[in-house]
Amino acid sequence: MSTHGITRADMHSVRLPRRRVVNRLMEAVATLAALTAVALLVVVVWSVARRGAPALNFDLLTREPVQFAIGPVKQGLANAFVGSLVLVGLATLMTVPIGILIALYLTEYAKPSVRYGVSLALDVLNGVPAIVVAIFVYGLFVLRHGQSGWAGAFALACLMLPLITRSTMEVLLLVPSSLREASLGLGVPRWRTTVSIVLPQTIGGVITGTVLAVARVAGETAPLLFTSSLVGTQVSWAPTHALQSIPVAIYELSESPDPADHARAWAAALVLLIFILLTSLTARWLANRSRRRLSTSR
Repeated sequence: MSTHGITRADMHSVRLPRRRVVNRLMEAVATLAALTAVALLVVVVWSVARRGAPALNFDLLTREPVQFAIGPVKQGLANAFVGSLVLVGLATLMTVPIGILIALYLTEYAKPSVRYGVSLALDVLNGVPAIVVAIFVYGLFVLRHGQSGWAGAFALACLMLPLITRSTMEVLLLVPSSLREASLGLGVPRWRTTVSIVLPQTIGGVITGTVLAVARVAGETAPLLFTSSLVGTQVSWAPTHALQSIPVAIYELSESPDPADHARAWAAALVLLIFILLTSLTARWLANRSRRRLSTSR
């Protein structure tokens, strides 16, 4: 009891209504922030869908663009869709093995000081603007060998590497230590334990990180403007020369004075947006599945 005859219970009863008001106010602010984020996503999707849906057809996906069209001509962006598929596919093939090896080394073999330093470097790389990566690859490859699909894929791989590595590291840290100890206790070598016991537990996390990284780079324009933008209108699968891509095609069509080109740009943006939304949902489902699997193995 205090000197004024007020007990702690009395003070608590006085403060309780104010705490409830503050709690409800903060809940309302958090709910409003969440609804604002959802509303922004809905507005963006609706705006792109409203403008892009009328021009979205089978010709857009299967026909090549016509460079000098006179009158109404059926044309599409098949070269951009194929080019994006090749560029992102090559970047994924470059990044996934390296990202997994880095994650395995940092979580299973590296000293704490080395792990901290490399993790910090990955976080910094993840925050580097895409335009900086574009200039780096431009100076490294394009100035000497010209634009090509390989240069564009390498630029995208630089953006994907920290995402895949960090997501794989997080999943590796969730693997129970008892699995490692049991394998080592049976005399299994460390590398065999890592490959046969630890790594199979993280397949879901690796796929999740890869899907998120693909969604991250699928809409990147700056790296490809510097490395793979001087292209023709033909569909090409060869990465030895520059390949058209969906983001670059959207940028070029948006600069055109022709309203038909603007319509195709909106349609391509709609396809890209649908792809990113589907990949993000797939990554979320795979992440939840991987967590449930690891939780049951504990």
